[in-house]
Amino acid sequence: MIDGLPNWINWAFIATFFVTIALFHLANGRSKKLSLFIVVWSLFHAVLAYNGFYNKTDLFPPRFLLVLIPSLSFLIFGLLKKNREQILAKRNIRASTFLHVIRIPVEIMLFYLYLYKTMPQLMTFEGRNFDIIAGILALVSGILFYVKSVGKTFLLVFNGIGLLLILFVFVNGILSSELPIQMFAFDQPTKALEYFPFVLLPATIVPIVIYTHIIDLILLMRKV
Repeated sequence: MIDGLPNWINWAFIATFFVTIALFHLANGRSKKLSLFIVVWSLFHAVLAYNGFYNKTDLFPPRFLLVLIPSLSFLIFGLLKKNREQILAKRNIRASTFLHVIRIPVEIMLFYLYLYKTMPQLMTFEGRNFDIIAGILALVSGILFYVKSVGKTFLLVFNGIGLLLILFVFVNGILSSELPIQMFAFDQPTKALEYFPFVLLPATIVPIVIYTHIIDLILLMRKV
């Protein structure tokens, strides 16, 4: 864990992680195999990060690629026709939309990580990270779902904007990390993601958010 960081931030992030898993589980028709795989995958990286595996940033190839490459591969695998259709057949779009509310606490915690010098300003809402907008829109959409129906056009726009926002943040996160391709934030790079529990952001939460947007866009475009 990060030295000097208040414990409430660690626990708040862990709670956000479990809420993300729970909502993803509901959104995908309560698929036990998929949820179990995600938990095991997350536990694997949590143990490595807790033991300082990702703190060694002067090695080549960078150890953090063990997070990025498999996560991207799993995301692509989940979008293959057979896997995609299994998810779409049981899709709960109310749960998948409400899942994005977790982006609000994530953004708040990123800001605190910036204050504690483990995250660059550009990765917060004071910099280039506008992802909290998607979280607020998801909260509004989730409430509307239980009051009245939400139009498909609105959900298409929401998911399109949300996907662009998370991809923009993801790219900035990589380019501000201590990797050979680092381009930003050399004075205060993205270090928090090398530590437990924040390694679960790129390893699990961000891929889930991206995948959720893509699947919902596919579903909604079929209904237009």
